[in-house]
Amino acid sequence: MSLEKEKTSSGEIVDTKVLKKLYRYVQPYKLQFYFLVFLTIALAILAPTRPYFIQVAIDDHIAIGDSAGLVQMIYILVGLMILQAVVQWAHTYFSGWIGQVIIRDIRVKLFDHLLRLKLKFFDNTPIGRLVTRNISDIETLADVFSEGLAAIIGDLLQLVTILGVMFYIDWKLTLVSLCTLPLMIISTYIFKEKIKVTFNDVRNAVSNLNSFLQEHITGMNIVQIFNREDREFEKFKEINREHRTAHIRSVLYYSIYFPVAEIIQAIGIGLVVWYGAVGVLGLELQVGVLISFIMYLQLFFRPIRMIADRFNTLQMGVVSSSRIFKLLDSDEHIANEGDFKPEKVKGNIEFKDLWFAYIDEDYVLKNINFSVKSGQTVALVGATGAGKSSVINLLSRFYEINKGSITIDGTDIREFELGILRKHIGVVLQDVFLFSNTIYYNITLGNPKISREQVLEAAEMVGARKFIERLPGGLDYNVMERGATLSVGQRQLISFVRAMVYNPEIIILDEATSSVDTETEELIQESIEKMMKGRTSIVIAHRLSTIQKADNIIVLNKGEIVEQGKHDELLEKGGYYTQLHQMQLKTMAI
Repeated sequence: MSLEKEKTSSGEIVDTKVLKKLYRYVQPYKLQFYFLVFLTIALAILAPTRPYFIQVAIDDHIAIGDSAGLVQMIYILVGLMILQAVVQWAHTYFSGWIGQVIIRDIRVKLFDHLLRLKLKFFDNTPIGRLVTRNISDIETLADVFSEGLAAIIGDLLQLVTILGVMFYIDWKLTLVSLCTLPLMIISTYIFKEKIKVTFNDVRNAVSNLNSFLQEHITGMNIVQIFNREDREFEKFKEINREHRTAHIRSVLYYSIYFPVAEIIQAIGIGLVVWYGAVGVLGLELQVGVLISFIMYLQLFFRPIRMIADRFNTLQMGVVSSSRIFKLLDSDEHIANEGDFKPEKVKGNIEFKDLWFAYIDEDYVLKNINFSVKSGQTVALVGATGAGKSSVINLLSRFYEINKGSITIDGTDIREFELGILRKHIGVVLQDVFLFSNTIYYNITLGNPKISREQVLEAAEMVGARKFIERLPGGLDYNVMERGATLSVGQRQLISFVRAMVYNPEIIILDEATSSVDTETEELIQESIEKMMKGRTSIVIAHRLSTIQKADNIIVLNKGEIVEQGKHDELLEKGGYYTQLHQMQLKTMAI
C-alpha cells in the first residue's frame, strides 16, 4: 500500500479571493456580523478609557484630597469595567457563533458536493484527505472569525485608539514609549513568518495522518495477511514523527518569541518610568500621567504580541479555506441535466459505438455494440481487466461515456434525470458494503417511503426472510461495521433485498456469487433467478456455469467484444469462450 503525502504551500497572508468567497457565507447572517463589527469597535474604544480615568482620579482628585470626586471616579471605573466585561462576553459569543454557523453551512455544502462527484474523483483521492477537508480544515475556519479576522481588526483599532489618546495626553512621553516599537515589530514579523510555515507543516501532517490511518484501518486484513504489521508500523511512526516535529517546532518559536516580547515591553516601560520620573521630579509631568502611560504601554504591546499569532490563525484559515473551495469548485461531478422522468421503463438497452477511458484516451472499452431486449438476460464474461465492470458502471452513469451512447427504450441515458435513471436499475455488487446499522437501515438506506412490509416482501422473494427473522431483533439486528457479524452469503442476500425493494425493471449482477461456497452459491442462484424473472438483466460472472441459460453471452477481451451468442453456440465456435470454459473445467477438476 502506498500513501501519497500531501504537500501544500502557505500562500499569501491574506488571499482576498478566498476572503470574498468566505464572505458569501456571512451574507445570511449579516445582522449578527455587523453587530460583531460594532462590538469590535466598542472594545477598541473602551480599552484605553480605564487608564485615562485612573489618571484623572490620581491627578485631579487624590492629589488634592478630593474624596467625593474620587468616589465618583471609582463608580465610573467600576461601571466601565462591567460594561467592558459585557461587551467582551458578547464579542466572544458572537464571533464564536458566527464561526460555528458558517462552518456548519460549509460542511453541509461540502458533503453535499462530495455526494455528487464522479467515482473517478474518489478513485484518485485518498479518503483520509477528504475527511481532513470535511472535519479538520473546516474547524480551522471557525478560528478565522473568533481568533483571526475579527480579533485582528479589533487589535488594530485598539492600537490606533491607544496611540491617539497617548499623543493627546503627552506626545513627548509617547515618542519615548515607542522607542522599542521597531524591535517589537521586527521580532513579531520574524515570528509570524516562522510560525506560518510551521502551522502549514502541522496541517499537512494531520492530513497525512488521517489518510494513512483510514487506508490502513480499512485494509487491516491485507496488512495482517501479508505480515506487514511491523513495516506499516514503522511507516506510521515516521509520519507521526513528522507531526510531532512540526508541533514541537511551533512550541519552540512560541517559547522564544513571548519572552523576547516581554523583555522588549519591559525595556519600553523602563524608559517611560525613567523619562517620566525625571518629568515628575522636575514638576513637568503629573504622577497620574506617568502611571497611565505604564498602563497604556501594557495595553499597547499586548495586541502587538498577539497580532502575529492571530495573523497566522488567519493564514491557516485562509489555507484551509482555499483547500475547501478548491474541492467545492471541482467540476468533477456527474452532469444531471436530463429531465426525462418516466414512471416505468420496459428495459430495452442498447450500447452503440461506445468508447470509454478512465484516464485521457487510454481506452478500456472500444467500440462496444450490443443490445438487450426487455426481459432478456445478457451475460458479460472475460478475463480480469477485460472491461466487464466498466460496462455496467457506464449504464448507471457512475462514469461518463467518452464516445458513443447507451439508450434505454430508445432514450439516451444522459437525458434521464439521474435519480430516476438509477431508480430503474438495481445493482448488486461483488463487494457488498453494509453500514454499521440495522438490517432495515441497510436495505432502505433511511428511505422513509419504504415500509417494513415492503422489505419483508422483498426478502421473501429473494429467499432472505428466514435467515433475517432468525437473527436477534430481525430487521433491527445491527450488522456492525461493513457487516462484520454476517457471513458473505448473508451479506449478499441483504444486497439482493436492497436492490429489489425498489422493484427495478433492470437488474445488474456483478460477480454476485464469486466469493461464496458451492452450497451458498446454489441458494443465491435461486434468489438470482427469482430476481431476474420478468426483468432485463445484465450479469457478470467468472463462473461460466452460472450463466449458461443467458439469452446472450458477450465475451470481452481487452475492452473489445470478441464473441457473442448463446452458451452452446459459443462452444461450437471453439473460440475464446471455449478456451475460458475449458480452463474453468480444468480448475474445477483440480
